[in-house]
Amino acid sequence: MGFRMGIVGLPNVGKSTLFNALTKTAAAQAANFPFCTIEPNVGDVAVPDSRLDALAYLAKSKQVIPARMTFVDIAGLVKGASNGEGLGNQFLANIREVDAIAHVLRCFDDGDVTHVEGRVDPVEDAEVIETELIIADLDSIEKRLQNIVRKVRGGDKEAVQQQRLMEAAKSMLESGKPARIVEVAQDDEKAWKMLQLLTTKPILYVCNVAEDEAANGNAYSQAVADMAVSEGNAHVIISAKIEEEISQLDEDEAGMFLEELGLQEAGLDRLIRAGYDLLTLETYFTVGPKEARAWTIRLGTQAPQAAGVIHGDFEKGFIRAETISYDDYIAFGSEQAARDAGKLRAEGKSYTVKDGDVLHFLFNT
Repeated sequence: MGFRMGIVGLPNVGKSTLFNALTKTAAAQAANFPFCTIEPNVGDVAVPDSRLDALAYLAKSKQVIPARMTFVDIAGLVKGASNGEGLGNQFLANIREVDAIAHVLRCFDDGDVTHVEGRVDPVEDAEVIETELIIADLDSIEKRLQNIVRKVRGGDKEAVQQQRLMEAAKSMLESGKPARIVEVAQDDEKAWKMLQLLTTKPILYVCNVAEDEAANGNAYSQAVADMAVSEGNAHVIISAKIEEEISQLDEDEAGMFLEELGLQEAGLDRLIRAGYDLLTLETYFTVGPKEARAWTIRLGTQAPQAAGVIHGDFEKGFIRAETISYDDYIAFGSEQAARDAGKLRAEGKSYTVKDGDVLHFLFNT
């Protein structure tokens, strides 16, 4: 089960620099001119989780395999992108394919780095992008509403539902607000997702600040924080330059560098965790002498579907799951000790997997 987060923003806000640091590669060309990223770059990154290392140590696992999240570096949008300005609609299509948006905002002053609008105003930058996504969604909905008129007249129940949902989204978008704030009934959730509207994507604002402001942010990042709170979105403060430097250091050097800067951890770790929270994801573990591995699932996933993340046959032939909580595994020092203490539970198909569960699945082949 892959989860994709698109990195978006106006040109020259630090998207590609951030992407390079995330993937520890130079795959995305970071340069001081607009549209240096022509095709979306894609990179998988490990999700930091100290629990996995602790479990692997106790189990003496030969291999440690963390969970992964995919980041997509999408070229810079500009005002008018929905009408083909800049590099236009191809990037809107790239955004449509991701699960969430990490919106990088320039929160630093630097006369040597050109701003496409000739000023530094992260809140206005956010509004530019949101407006383009709203316009693109409106255009998409208006075309689709025209195309389903005949089906609606014929009494097609699916078309009637789609029309109702699109009209609700259209009303919200025409008021200048994103479709994500439309209240959708549980029975409509599947059809709503099928609309694939850009403004339904959850947003994480990434405040890219100067190196000496990475610990506490600045007035720009505070303005973004206030905006995020008012919208019900999240934000993180990061210095892309610092993260790029850290990505070139080994673990010990990176730790010393962060300490000198007064930082507790790398900003990218916060970004990845914030992405996890944004997508309502959680982690369960499989642990043994061969490997300790973290698996990503959505919050509320039941045991058979969690098993299916490993292999479809596990879900189809699911019998039961044997589970030990992370805390119990650590407290007793091993799977066997936890089992002997009665901390291993057998759970059936209706069990909702909890974050940190250590699981074994039993299934029919």
